[in-house]
Amino acid sequence: MKTFFRLFALFPLLALHALGAVLGWVAFLASPTYRRRFLANAAQAGLRFREVRPAIAAAGALVAELPRLWFGRPARVEWEGAELIAQARAEGRGVVFLTPHLGCFEATAQGYAADHGEITVLYRPARKAWLRELVDTSRRRPRLTTVPTTLAGVRQMLRALKAGQAVGLLPDQVPPKDLGTWAPFFGRAAYTMTLPARLAQQTGARILLAWGERLGWGRGYRIHLRPAPASLPADPVAAAAQVNALMEALIRECPAQYLWGYARYKAPAGARR
Repeated sequence: MKTFFRLFALFPLLALHALGAVLGWVAFLASPTYRRRFLANAAQAGLRFREVRPAIAAAGALVAELPRLWFGRPARVEWEGAELIAQARAEGRGVVFLTPHLGCFEATAQGYAADHGEITVLYRPARKAWLRELVDTSRRRPRLTTVPTTLAGVRQMLRALKAGQAVGLLPDQVPPKDLGTWAPFFGRAAYTMTLPARLAQQTGARILLAWGERLGWGRGYRIHLRPAPASLPADPVAAAAQVNALMEALIRECPAQYLWGYARYKAPAGARR
């Protein structure tokens, strides 16, 4: 599988995104389950099909660009709002980046590591052994550390923040049982991680919102940074609801690049409403 990925890593982004667009539409048309979930999630957000139609191709592009991001030469990255990073670093504070399944979140972490410094990113290990080994080894980059959604991974993130470094996570990812709470997401209860608030509260880190826009014609990525409230509520449910609201605002900036087919409203085994 690595050989296959390394081969496609030689392709330019434009070709990979074009191939991904085709794959995205094939998946949408061939899978009734995926199609229903995609349309239902978009409708839950109050969006019309014409507003999210480009996201069908974008979902395929997200997959097709992985070989280049994991094994190829670095893609071009530009920043909007980089002064927010400078402000946090000038204060000697760590940074908690919150990024939804919007645009290219791989490029966001890689871009920070290449241009700004150390970052530790939380991820959920793949269930299949062959895919887990591929993902775990392929994401390694200088100054970029990945940690699993385990207690050990959380401790590593805390250490990074206390050292003034950055961490990144996808708060619209469904967390494991006992690591989240139910909070509204586009008006519907979704099991939501409580980790962002805990990380910030225990370390005094600054929270920043980020998403990596996939630019047209293979031109690379533009990373958008947005400020977040100085602090989140102490109550876990209230904090999770506020984080979800912040993610909703980011997604509405570019619904054409959100992963609407993600099973956001699933419940982990044993998690009761």
